[in-house]
Amino acid sequence: MVRTALSKPARRTQEQRSSEMRVRLLDATIDCLVEYGYAGTTTPRVAERAGVTRGAQVHHFGSKNDLVVAAISHLAQRRAETAMRDMGRVEEVDDPVDAALEFLWELHQGPLFIATVELWVAGRTDSVLAAAMEKVEPFVNNAVLLAVARFVPDEVRRKDARDFVYTAMDALRGILISNFIDPDPDRARRRWTRASAHLRTIAEAALTPKVASES
Repeated sequence: MVRTALSKPARRTQEQRSSEMRVRLLDATIDCLVEYGYAGTTTPRVAERAGVTRGAQVHHFGSKNDLVVAAISHLAQRRAETAMRDMGRVEEVDDPVDAALEFLWELHQGPLFIATVELWVAGRTDSVLAAAMEKVEPFVNNAVLLAVARFVPDEVRRKDARDFVYTAMDALRGILISNFIDPDPDRARRRWTRASAHLRTIAEAALTPKVASES
């Protein structure tokens, strides 16, 4: 019988191990922001959540501020990737306005939005965090706009579509943030349904194909 030698898996380089450690720490930071809030997100908690030693955490991020600033970029990347991934699951729709509003609702559910809100609020009194958030928000918003643009059949009206998306997100975020005080998912959904009815009245021209008038 001929014995086949099994090839050993390639060993990870130091750079790969270091990168993986950073990602674990940044993911753990996001988890802590969701569970404990910004004030309760401490470096020992992050290290424990990531399953690494405090020494390893300090080696990569010397302070909480360093850790959170790096987590802001990591969170932005995850938010943008989520927008594009979820948009890829949407098939052709008959009602682009309804589809766009439902897409925005789903995009703002879950821990990524909660972590983002924690950082928005913390940035109110922390200029370093505010500057970091200000830097990445256009990147995230552009991903959302690119996703919603798939509903827009006419390049000419994309400016209107962009204004619609920003207005819809402003309304939706207000609803969800106010719901943090007395959480009630059903009430939040009802409020979004009500807001969506009003948003439709200003969205038809932006996201619904216009029938060219006969000359």
